[in-house]
Amino acid sequence: MTARAEPALTGADFLGFMRAWPTGIAVVTSTAGTAPVGCTVNAFTSISLRPPLLMVSLARHSGTLAAIRRRESFGVNVLGFAHRLLATRFAAPGGDRFAGVDWSPQLGVPVLDAAAAAVVCDVRQIVEVADHVLVFGSPCWCGQRDEDDPLVFFGSAHRRLG
Repeated sequence: MTARAEPALTGADFLGFMRAWPTGIAVVTSTAGTAPVGCTVNAFTSISLRPPLLMVSLARHSGTLAAIRRRESFGVNVLGFAHRLLATRFAAPGGDRFAGVDWSPQLGVPVLDAAAAAVVCDVRQIVEVADHVLVFGSPCWCGQRDEDDPLVFFGSAHRRLG
């Protein structure tokens, strides 16, 4: 087997490439003690239908990840374009991201009232990969409302379809 040299691609180059990939935006939530915590993600996908399984990717240093590890459950809140400011708010470092945000507990996990769709999962597996951690979850509750204008992230900006 031939050893590969270190890739010539930098993180900035890779980020430029990823800007060409449109993704949805979600807010991952959990609790730290009794306090709700959450962060914005665009690395979220379904893994399996039998059994139902999904995956979110969080930075190793994420406070939300630390809470998920302790609680062993989390929520994923899919946002519509009308709630793009929530995506910005939950992506910003520091502060109380939940201040003034309406949410309801589902199975003890905070779910954003503004979410177009939401799911609550029990952690099934955690896998550390490079500077991120993949959290696999088994859905145990989900809900959705009529939302015809999804929030999409493309070219470093929030977009709407159509």
